[in-house]
Amino acid sequence: MSQSVFFCCVALGLVLVVQNASAHGSVGLDEDLCLIKIGYLTAHFKIYLPRTRQREEFCEDVPDAAETVFVMEYLHSSLGEMPIDFRIIRDVTGLGRFVKWADVASIQALDGATVFYQPAVIEPDVFSIVQQFDEPGWYVGIVTALPQDTDKIYTAVFPFKVGFTGFGYWPFFIGLMILIQLQYWYLNGSFTRWREWRNKRSSVVPEL
Repeated sequence: MSQSVFFCCVALGLVLVVQNASAHGSVGLDEDLCLIKIGYLTAHFKIYLPRTRQREEFCEDVPDAAETVFVMEYLHSSLGEMPIDFRIIRDVTGLGRFVKWADVASIQALDGATVFYQPAVIEPDVFSIVQQFDEPGWYVGIVTALPQDTDKIYTAVFPFKVGFTGFGYWPFFIGLMILIQLQYWYLNGSFTRWREWRNKRSSVVPEL
């Protein structure tokens, strides 16, 4: 495999990592609009911290361990006709942002990991819950919609971090930019010329 092909493969892999890391399960940004997907159904998703961040909106992670309001504004009217429950658990899987529904379904003591549970209820247009977080860390939100005319169950799973202080996704993007620059230098011959200059310089014997 040539080095140029290697660089392209690594760059593509890094892009895929960034894309996977930037989506928290069923919650993500779509044209600057935060959406939650419950099966094929969608809702506008908002997180508020009224005591610490006033009216500021958040989409995925929660910056402070404080009173937190989760809001879903239905974009599919049929959600307003379904019983919907909302559960928050501590992330006992250790998978962080990569938790999926299969991981949640395999938890044997789900009630023991639960920090909040809203039993199924029908809300016409907007569904909201309030949870007081006292400890920072990884949590998982689980939303279940139960259509009344079918046996199907629609679910949404979104891992999120409370009290996050990290750099977000900037290290991924910076790494990608560095890799692209290195590839450019390699393809235009800069590395070859630099090596030739180093070899020529090291071969010069200083005069005494």
